[in-house]
Formats: sequence, C-alpha cells, structure tokens
Amino acid sequence: MDARAEIARLEGYLAWEAEVSAAERDARAFAGQFRWLSPAERDDLERAYAADRLRYAEDVVDRAVERCRQLAARYRSECRRICARWAAVCLSVTLAAALLAVVPAALRS
Repeated sequence: MDARAEIARLEGYLAWEAEVSAAERDARAFAGQFRWLSPAERDDLERAYAADRLRYAEDVVDRAVERCRQLAARYRSECRRICARWAAVCLSVTLAAALLAVVPAALRS
C-alpha cells in the first residue's frame, strides 16, 4: 500500500475515533439530564444513545462512500467518452491534413 493510502486510512481511523469520543461525551451529557435514573439505568441509556449515534454515523459514512464510488464511476465514464471524442477529432484532422497533402499531387498527375 502506498503512503497516500496509509495516510488516508489513518485519517479515517482518527476521524472515527473522534466520532466515538463525541458520541460517548454526548451520551453522558444526555443521560446526565435524567437525575432520577439509577446509575445503572443511566449507564444503559448512555450505551444505547452512543450505539444509536454510531450506527447513524456509520450509515452516513456508508452513504458518502457509495456516492463517491458512483461519482468516480461517472467521471471515469465521462473521461473515457471525452478521450474517445478527442482521439476522433485528432484522427480526423490528421486524415484531412493527409488528404490535403495528397489530393493536389494526385490532381497534378
């Protein structure tokens, strides 16, 4: 694996760990509002809140990855189409130049 891929992988790991920390912090703050709950109930609420938020974050990441794949496929297709069109234009210009060079010589003979 090249260095750029490793860096991207490390960035992804760090971003996910930051999301986990934020989910746990927010879960503690949310559960802390319910003072009448026992400590065990608050712990359960924290775990459920954090798990739900991380499932949501995972879904968001999955949708973003899928969209990136769709766009990459679309851009590759567009690039192939543009390259094919450009190759056709270059070939046409080359053939036209060749004909312009050959026709006058053929007409003289």
